[in-house]
This record gives sequence, C-alpha cells and structure tokens, in this order.
Amino acid sequence: MEKLEMLYEGKAKKVFKTSESGTYWIEYKDDATAFNGEKKGQIAGKGTLNNEISAIFLSLLKEKGLDNHFIKKISSTEQIVQQVEIIPIEVVVRNITAGSLAKRLGWEEGKELPQTIMEFYYKNDELGDPLINQDHIAILGLATEEELADIRNQALKINEILNEYLLNKDLILVDFKLEFGKSPAGDIILADEISPDTCRFWDAHTKKKLDKDRFRRDLGNVEEAYQEILRRIGGSVNV
Repeated sequence: MEKLEMLYEGKAKKVFKTSESGTYWIEYKDDATAFNGEKKGQIAGKGTLNNEISAIFLSLLKEKGLDNHFIKKISSTEQIVQQVEIIPIEVVVRNITAGSLAKRLGWEEGKELPQTIMEFYYKNDELGDPLINQDHIAILGLATEEELADIRNQALKINEILNEYLLNKDLILVDFKLEFGKSPAGDIILADEISPDTCRFWDAHTKKKLDKDRFRRDLGNVEEAYQEILRRIGGSVNV
C-alpha cells in the first residue's frame, strides 16, 4: 500500500488517499489548538501518543462489537482507516460538568450529572462549530432522524464501554467528542480518534486533569499527562 495525495489537513491530523481502494492513511501531528484555533502550539510527541492511545481504544471498541474506521497502526504516528464520508456533526457526551457546560449552566466544574448529556455541534470552522439541536440537524440536512438515532445509540454504547474500562484504570471519563461517517456501504460508523485531545480524563482519586485541558489552561506537564494515559491503558511510552 502506498500513501498518495493529501485529501485534508485538520488541527490534529492529515488524511491521505492510498493505493488501496476503500482506505485512507492518517498521520497524527504534534500541533495543538484550543478555543476553535485561537490558541495554537505544539505538544512534544503528541502525534505518537495519540496514534497509540487511539489505536488501543478503537481496538477495544471493536472487540466489544462497536465497529469503527480503524484498520491498523502502521508507524508511530500513522494508521490505516476505512474510507468514510464524514457527517458534519460533532457529538459530545458528558458525564461530569466541565468546560463549556459548566459555563452555560453556571454549575461548578466536577459536579456529577444526574444523567448523561449528549450535545451536537455543527462541524463548521467558519461558524465556530456552534451548538445545534435535532431540528437544526434536520433543516440543514446533516442526518435523518433514523441516522441520528443510530449515532446517539452508538455514542451511548461507546460511553458505557469506555467508562467501565477506564474506571478499572483509576480514570474518570468526564466527557468526550466523537465524529461519525458513512461507509461506502451506507453504514454509520465511528470515524474519529479517541485520545486526550478529544476526551477529558481525570485521575479517579486526585481529580488531576490528564488531557488537553492542561494545554488549554496553561497547567503545564501536558506531555506527561498524555504519557500517563498511555501507561494506564497498557501502552508503551517511547516518545
């Protein structure tokens, strides 16, 4: 398999065509952004760490019967994934009050939610990825009612699987972002990384933040936090 022309470069990854039909070549970057790209920087070794962390999580989900785009990791920063057409909706699953939810509700960060909350954001950089609801999704033609129900069910199942897994690693899954895509066969599958870039992970005992909030909030020890997540889930840190 050969890497061909680049299709897309995002904030954290580059996506390339490959010589094998139905597959894409993903390259993880060390670039870091926050607040819709207003804050920019680099986290040493982030591409390697997120590639490894995401591969572990996506493999776990497949083992638990939750299909996703991951095929295989091919280098320290690269993996091969299934070709999909991304649905322009960012799905955020929240278990504990943090970040923008704390600001919107006026609740103290760290408050456990009485039920899991799911939010949808319109994936559009020019608009700043605004919060949207099911009616907005319908009038924008982003997904049908049935497709959105499928996405919601998958997101809740992912939450259930990851919560159980991470609690055994003394980690709390505060919240996380997902993206889904349509396969050539028309199936909707998870098509996003699962990493400290896209999840809030807290130590179960100290509540120490082990994710990109350390970059967002200038808390320091960002690289060490990502490395700690990889260690906790059984990966080898070679950055």
